[in-house]
Amino acid sequence: MKIVIKYYLSGLTFCFCHFALNGQQSKIDSILTLLKKDKPDTNKVIHTNDLCWEYQNIGKYDISLQYGKVALDLALQLNFNQGIVASYGNIGVLYMEQGDYPKALEYYFKGLKIAEKFGNKKGIARNIGNIGSVYMQQGDYPKALEYYFKVLKTFEEIGDKGQISTILGNIGIGYWYQGDYPKALEYYFKALKMHDELGNKNRIATDYGNIGSVYHAQKDYPKALEYYFKALKMSEEIEDEGKITIWLNNIGSLYTTLKKYDEAEKYLLKSLSIAEQISSLDDVKLSHQHLSELYEALGKLAKELFHYKKYITTRDSIFNNENIKKTVQAQMNYEFDKKEAVTKAEQDKKDVIAVGEKQKQKIITYSVSGGLFFVLLFAFFIFRGYRQKQKANIIITQQKHEVERKNQIIEEKNKDITDSINYAKRIQQATLPNKKEIYSALTNCFILFKPKDIVSGDFYFFHKNNQSAFIAAADCTGHGVPGAFMSIIGSEKLNDAVLQSTDTSEILKLLNKGIKISLRQSDSNESTRDGMDIALCYVDTENNIVKYAGANRPIWIIRKGHTEVEEKKATKTAIGGLTDDNQHFDTHELKLQQGDTFYIFSDGFADTFGGQEEKKLTTKKFKEILLSIQDKTMKEQEQHLNNFIENWKDGTEQADDILVIGVRL
Repeated sequence: MKIVIKYYLSGLTFCFCHFALNGQQSKIDSILTLLKKDKPDTNKVIHTNDLCWEYQNIGKYDISLQYGKVALDLALQLNFNQGIVASYGNIGVLYMEQGDYPKALEYYFKGLKIAEKFGNKKGIARNIGNIGSVYMQQGDYPKALEYYFKVLKTFEEIGDKGQISTILGNIGIGYWYQGDYPKALEYYFKALKMHDELGNKNRIATDYGNIGSVYHAQKDYPKALEYYFKALKMSEEIEDEGKITIWLNNIGSLYTTLKKYDEAEKYLLKSLSIAEQISSLDDVKLSHQHLSELYEALGKLAKELFHYKKYITTRDSIFNNENIKKTVQAQMNYEFDKKEAVTKAEQDKKDVIAVGEKQKQKIITYSVSGGLFFVLLFAFFIFRGYRQKQKANIIITQQKHEVERKNQIIEEKNKDITDSINYAKRIQQATLPNKKEIYSALTNCFILFKPKDIVSGDFYFFHKNNQSAFIAAADCTGHGVPGAFMSIIGSEKLNDAVLQSTDTSEILKLLNKGIKISLRQSDSNESTRDGMDIALCYVDTENNIVKYAGANRPIWIIRKGHTEVEEKKATKTAIGGLTDDNQHFDTHELKLQQGDTFYIFSDGFADTFGGQEEKKLTTKKFKEILLSIQDKTMKEQEQHLNNFIENWKDGTEQADDILVIGVRL
């Protein structure tokens, strides 16, 4: 499931006052008290802007916008340039918080124009930073980072810690979007440290959430949840509904990933409710998207479709044609105003310049007009391209949803198949002998059993017979489901055979016949060729005698204190398939001493690919390993073999089932 994480992109607006840039709820009452005493002068503009900023910080966007516009109107009446720049910046951030980027851009450009006119370095820097944030929202991350680093340098020279910390967080976001998670964490933690020093709970919450998002992307889910809940707790303390809905969304989407669907639904529905109350279109859109993904995972198709349609509708309402027109218009207005100012300045000199200079003025005017025409023409092509891209995106979205629906059907079918195979595994395990029973009869013994797939074509066999026991390692044709069918048939027929005879040669002969009869095998071309290789041992624990018979699988003996492997070879023919009905299998009687060890196994261990050159382990290497671990207990040998083969594979897919049985007398 694709998880879309929502980030809080910090704005860079500012207020010219003795209050901190990023206040909390506790400051609002103090500012209101000051406002009651203020006359309609510059102090009232400053305090009204303070109040606008404080309400924005706690997510009260409607109230914040009212105060922002009151501050702007009064600043314009007083011709208070610093107040005008601050008001434009505050209102721009409000619109950006609500996802109205064209409006945000309009106010940032207005603020930038005033700041440039009066040489206000801080105002210029902060507006450029805000424009960088718009680049970020529009997905041009390298451009956004270019603006942010430029602004960071300026604020470091000025020594403005509040703005430095904000920029550090935004740089972290830029690196996050580009997938550079170590860099993102580096700048997030820098921002967190500085915000902690400033005691800025609002921004601390943002840093916690952003750090959680990086861990989320890195699939470190416990750390992600830890930081999301830290962010949520901090935002709830300061009653910042704007951020609360973001953290609820992130937590809900993560719980969907973790398949904790009840928890996911609780957090996502709560997030949607708050986002709708505060009219945050970005968060409404994201909540619907995450709810659609949740209900898709639950198979609730009606709810999935409902929220998916809501997601598309909300997304289109944010990025519709009118918004694109407004964005282009805002950019053109700024360029036009600058050109108009230049033209007017030239026109003011018309009374003192010669006729030739007047002609130059006309050329300048024509040049400006021509330039503006090309700007308009360029804007037209941009807009037309956007329309075409939007239509293509609608088609792609529809196709994507159709693909997702088909993938869901495939996943459901795969799940059904996997569930069936898992049930087959339970059946196969039920046919295998109980290891406790084996270890009770053969106290120094281990069985290393590692199927390649869910079910296995290898199987081990055990049968207790008074003071002796039968033990076998079998390797059926194939692996996975076909091999598992053969293993169940083979185990059943071997059990029948040991009930009829105690002679290992005779038992394999009976097993061969039983398999051929069960599979109706003959010499005809239509007949199956499936069968198995097997090593069968009859172990007399009282007299330390082992009688072995094998079909293509040997027995290895390592006598106590010896440094070589003694091998008894198997009869070179398989059980079943084309093997003759009356095939004879040789029996070898082995007289062992206390402390001697024998091994029977399938070919899976020696045939495992891995190592630096990704080659087979080989039989020779397998023998060397067994010789090297003779000083270990049988349980320790099993653990050593398991660890070795896992390290040997080192991520390489296991090629075959693995079965190794070791018995020490």
